[in-house]
Amino acid sequence: MTTFQLIVFVVIAVIVILAVLAVVSRRLFVRLFFRPLLETLYRKQVVGLENFPRSGGVVVLSNHQSWIDGILLLWMLPRNVRFVVDGGNFASGPLKWIAGAFDTILMEHNPKSIGRALKAARESLLQGEVVGIFPEGTLSRSGHVQGFKPGLGKIVKGTEAVLVPVYLHGMWGSIFSFSGGKFFFKCPWPLRRRLTLYIDSPLPADTPLDRLRSHVLELSAIAARDRRDDYPLLPKQLIRVWRRDGGRLKAADSSGAELKGRTLLIRALALRRMLRREVLADDESTVGILLPPSVAGLVTNVAMAFDRRVTANLNYTVTSAVLNQCIAQAKIKTVLSSSRFLEKVSFDLDARVIALEDFKDKVTAADKVFAVIQAVLLPACCLDRLLGLHRIKPDDLLTIIFTSGSTGKPKGVMLSHANISHNVEVVRQAIRLNREDVVIGVLPFFHSFGYTVTLWGVASLGPAGVYHYNPLEARQVGKLAEKYGGTVLLGTPTFLRGYLRKIEPEQFAKLSVAVVGAEKMPADLFEAFEKRFGIRPVEGYGTTELSPLVSVNIPPTRSVAKYQPDRVEGSVGRPLPGVAAKIVSPDDHTVRLGAGEDGMLLISGPNVMRGYLGQDELTAEVINDGWYMTGDIAHEDEMGFLHITGRLSRFSKIGGEMVPHIRIEEVLAGCLREDDQDDQVRVCVTAVPDPKRGERLVVLHLSTSKSIDEMRASLSENGLPNLFIPGQDSFFEVAEIPLLGTGKLDLKGARDQAAELTGQSS
Repeated sequence: MTTFQLIVFVVIAVIVILAVLAVVSRRLFVRLFFRPLLETLYRKQVVGLENFPRSGGVVVLSNHQSWIDGILLLWMLPRNVRFVVDGGNFASGPLKWIAGAFDTILMEHNPKSIGRALKAARESLLQGEVVGIFPEGTLSRSGHVQGFKPGLGKIVKGTEAVLVPVYLHGMWGSIFSFSGGKFFFKCPWPLRRRLTLYIDSPLPADTPLDRLRSHVLELSAIAARDRRDDYPLLPKQLIRVWRRDGGRLKAADSSGAELKGRTLLIRALALRRMLRREVLADDESTVGILLPPSVAGLVTNVAMAFDRRVTANLNYTVTSAVLNQCIAQAKIKTVLSSSRFLEKVSFDLDARVIALEDFKDKVTAADKVFAVIQAVLLPACCLDRLLGLHRIKPDDLLTIIFTSGSTGKPKGVMLSHANISHNVEVVRQAIRLNREDVVIGVLPFFHSFGYTVTLWGVASLGPAGVYHYNPLEARQVGKLAEKYGGTVLLGTPTFLRGYLRKIEPEQFAKLSVAVVGAEKMPADLFEAFEKRFGIRPVEGYGTTELSPLVSVNIPPTRSVAKYQPDRVEGSVGRPLPGVAAKIVSPDDHTVRLGAGEDGMLLISGPNVMRGYLGQDELTAEVINDGWYMTGDIAHEDEMGFLHITGRLSRFSKIGGEMVPHIRIEEVLAGCLREDDQDDQVRVCVTAVPDPKRGERLVVLHLSTSKSIDEMRASLSENGLPNLFIPGQDSFFEVAEIPLLGTGKLDLKGARDQAAELTGQSS
């Protein structure tokens, strides 16, 4: 037999064997084809395989981010899975034949078909088989884990099956997912994706849906932490974005500064080179920055990141004593500032304060030439290595953000590159910031939201940032938004009230996104802002210790989830991708609560801080097994949206009952606003110790025409119980309500003032 004949014989034999196999065992035939293909396209890892039962009825519950999730799970799990799927997606011959190879249960959108599918699934469990469902009911359009649909109880009824939550990580961003707002038609990058399947321990068949969803979310948080090196390193990403947009305006501020991407990169590189030579010693790992949100503040922070230094943006709204506490904690030797800014403030700091204008002439011609070569000519990968960026690890510190001190002494929150990078990535995913956006940057960089989003989010995602140093100067903010066509506004309800009065609708003509946080959004403000500017704000939630973002409602103009709710007004949104929330008993923090039950909010994910600077014991008090205790009282609804109902420090325990300060404030604010439509915070509820009842409520309020009797009556008329109504002698008129520079209530200042007014200052 010749070689050619031998080849022909082998080919025919293979074809015959495959044809017979296709008839005798379709499943083996399909696996024989798909397994090498999947091995080529993906690198798989299974975590928790020991949790998967080797026998007996099992229901697998998985997240759903891509068209081929079912195929991937069949490849990664040790037992065949009979998936319950939408039959409309398997109507054609080949797909229907493949579905039949794995005994897939096809379900049409009619009662009879649904009933047959549920019955088939239940019979499979009784026979000891594995049934798979995607409880979200559809592909995620945002990367979030959606609310779970009912129906699982009908499948497991009368069986001894167990429920196994799993989370498949790595398919968001693939051509089979809806990332970027579309399926399929996008660049398949990376070419060989790394997939990880996380398998949880089996749960009883009667486990509530909200608890099952929480388990899937917890797996997603573990996956995001394990794979935090997948998030882009922000200084590297920024180099590529500013190069790509070299001729586009990327930053401007109210002082008149306007810089394009290439110029920003050159200035940051030149500043880094000069500061290394003229100002900073090699052992100065942490550098203080005392600058408002501005082009100078942006360039200085980026220059220090290029130099692999940790920055601490200092809060210029507090006293010298507080600043010096921060400087001492972070062991800061040098504070970078501006002579123009220093003229407006007066501080006596325990560190060398450098006015950058004084060193303008120190930037030599050689510094400029080297910066131009690095920014324009040197390949980005070479510039990374020249700056030493390739040596940065995900857990290396990027910044120290000092808490506002609303409840006491400021604490240094240590945030890593991975912390901030995760937040920036989920902002891109949820809000869909792009090159066409213009972000109105009024949040200070010493505020974690301002640092993460209006500094690094703007710089590394592509939009332009326009900055103003004082968010309360509404007219200047309006002029800035009108001049540059602001599309995205991030702020607090306090700021928005000022903008309602002093900004003209045409100045916000291009505004398409308004996200608020830091304090409860009053219901009337949604309507008023939308009526004036045509944009309905949405609420988000976060804390400094969480980098800061936890959750956000998707703005209507950025929503891609036509059939999936992604905004519930009154909530603060769903936890962002990779973030898990857990509601536990406020008393012992161990009893897990169900949907709709108020309790202590715990958060886990790659956004959890590294800890408090130099305070390991305090860190251990708030972080346990990767879960951060927020101190906020909240509940999750059945769709997974978070509702913040108060802060533990904003409750008083009176006669054994928990009394919420915020609820009382909301009613009183509405009462006082009837005779005064200004943008001030007019009331604050706090408490002082009481020997008989534990605590006594105290109301601080601005001057008003309302009498104390009228204010107390408004509380009663709004259905508040007598326990929630402060006594006649507990109302005090004050010249101003204690506020922090961020616009939030100064809780410590309010308590101190209440103690003094009630004669308990000692």
